[in-house]
Amino acid sequence: MKETLTYTAAFEELKGIVDQLENDSVSVDELTEKMKRATVLMKICRDKLMKTEEEVSKTIEELS
Repeated sequence: MKETLTYTAAFEELKGIVDQLENDSVSVDELTEKMKRATVLMKICRDKLMKTEEEVSKTIEELS
């Protein structure tokens, strides 16, 4: 099942994970799960950015 998050929600969650990692507030036991979740969130953000870029390019082409 593909997760459906908005770009903003995925990015905010990802920022939270990064903050936790930077502040050493993630235990060794949680580290693997946090990294796996961060990978999923980065993919969601990347996919949404790529789709948006494609849609903007298509719209610009249609206007030309």
